[in-house]
Amino acid sequence: MANLTPEEFARTVRCLADDLGLQRLRDRLVRLNALVTRRRVASADALADQLYMLTGGLRRQVAATIGLHSLWAEQMNQKLGEDGEKALEAVAEKINACLGERDQINPDKEGELDQLLSEYEQRLAEKVGAERARLDMLLKAVPAVAGKLRERPLRTEQPSAVPVPAAE
Repeated sequence: MANLTPEEFARTVRCLADDLGLQRLRDRLVRLNALVTRRRVASADALADQLYMLTGGLRRQVAATIGLHSLWAEQMNQKLGEDGEKALEAVAEKINACLGERDQINPDKEGELDQLLSEYEQRLAEKVGAERARLDMLLKAVPAVAGKLRERPLRTEQPSAVPVPAAE
């Protein structure tokens, strides 16, 4: 798995706080033994800073890392549904087939990988939104693929199916 930057980590926590509510998120993390204090948190960014330090940016295998991953997966699964997950799994298998030894990108399949990443991100964004789609991909990606994702611009708008008439 790739390591999230502090900003990506903070965006992940903010997304969870938006979905669950800030205090409910903190309560769930306490129940998962990810946090030991029951004090209220002032903001999602303050919680993100605290969790980033505890998890080492998700590099440490501690209760906070496991708790954050499980809450993220739970939220994504609720939004995707079983059919959505199966459709994405098929694309993910094709993406993994583009990787060679030690999870490096196979140079012969780099073009195919770019297309598959776009397809995966588009399908995921349709269900969960562009920001959550990118964060989910970064959480699951190997470092080489995460680097490719970070180079790509984040989709901020969905293509419109209805053409907009030009102003005269």
